[in-house]
Amino acid sequence: MRGRLGTPGGLLLLSLGAMFLQQTFASLGKTLPPVIAPAIIADLALDPAWLGVYVGLASLAALLFQLGCGGFILRHGALRMSQAALVLLAIGLASATVGPLLLFALSAIIGGGGAAVSTPASSHLLGRYSPPRQAPLVFSIKQTAVPAGLLLGGLLGPLLTGWWGWRSALLASAVACVIFAIALQPLRREFDADRVPDRAIRLSDFGMTVTTVLRSRDLRHLALACFAFNGLQTVFTAYFVLYLTDLGHGLAPAGFVFSVAMFVAVPCRILWGWLGSGHVAPGTVMGGLALGMAASAVVMGLYDADWPVFLIGLVAAGLSATVMSWHGVLLAETARLAPEGMRGAATGGVLSFGQVGALLMPLVYALILGVTGRHGLGFILCGLPALLVGAALLRGERAGSRLD
Repeated sequence: MRGRLGTPGGLLLLSLGAMFLQQTFASLGKTLPPVIAPAIIADLALDPAWLGVYVGLASLAALLFQLGCGGFILRHGALRMSQAALVLLAIGLASATVGPLLLFALSAIIGGGGAAVSTPASSHLLGRYSPPRQAPLVFSIKQTAVPAGLLLGGLLGPLLTGWWGWRSALLASAVACVIFAIALQPLRREFDADRVPDRAIRLSDFGMTVTTVLRSRDLRHLALACFAFNGLQTVFTAYFVLYLTDLGHGLAPAGFVFSVAMFVAVPCRILWGWLGSGHVAPGTVMGGLALGMAASAVVMGLYDADWPVFLIGLVAAGLSATVMSWHGVLLAETARLAPEGMRGAATGGVLSFGQVGALLMPLVYALILGVTGRHGLGFILCGLPALLVGAALLRGERAGSRLD
């Protein structure tokens, strides 16, 4: 790479742009099935509680893929694994269009696992080019791709489903993922220059990913925060549209409110990243976000059919500004605290705890929904771990300040 793109700043911008688009496609593909779930459930005559099983399977697969991806990133390179993540997600989306529940389960496993690799791969790559002080902002900008993908899913999912049906909507997303995976190929020579081709892939890599986190007190705290945050985020993205349709709103209006809420997360991610880049301690930023998302989840649990759409959207925006906006700060801290050369493994380890939350909380939500037939209590209970984490993070920051 020559010219300006060959400078450190140029390579940072190029890697940031590539990883931003990669995560946008991954986020769009991952969120599309839950967004158009009302149409799928109606067409296949399924119980809505099955959505929690689908999301739970995707989260279980994501947990396993993130635990094992560190060795693959070291051997094949972060860009190659980004391409593999997109192709696996495309296969998962295409599998779901066949229809039987068994293939939906396969879709959740392949697609959810593939999409999960995108974040450790992008963190490994950006960690090479990001100045440490600017890393929270850089990672936050990259992570705005997640709400951008969710926003596109909320807008395009119902629209394409209305035009062509839910199967064609999933296939269109699958094709887009494959096309972008191919488009990344010219960047591989530079961005995978640090790969270790003779690095063996071992089953012990799963343990290495976990022990990298457990050996560090700070990484353990980030892992617990990721558990609470990612679990509540998954419940929000999986059930919000279904929640509104059960309250009597149509799929298109519910998708629009969801998209507006996701849009709020884009500037908020950048704002929290800027605050965490030397203005406010990252732990304080995450602690404040934790308390905000817990409060928003409780209020969301109080929705009923008489609430005006504006108020529903306002509360959703508050939850999005917190539970959809913590990622850049947490990932930058993870990369900073990771042992040298282990950014991908440490990120995968911390995120694997998040995937445990993303596995358990939707299943708890589905159980509550199946028993009560109502969504509100599920949101309230799934917000409690964030409340506990927020209090612990802020208490830890105060203790650290006193020691300083």
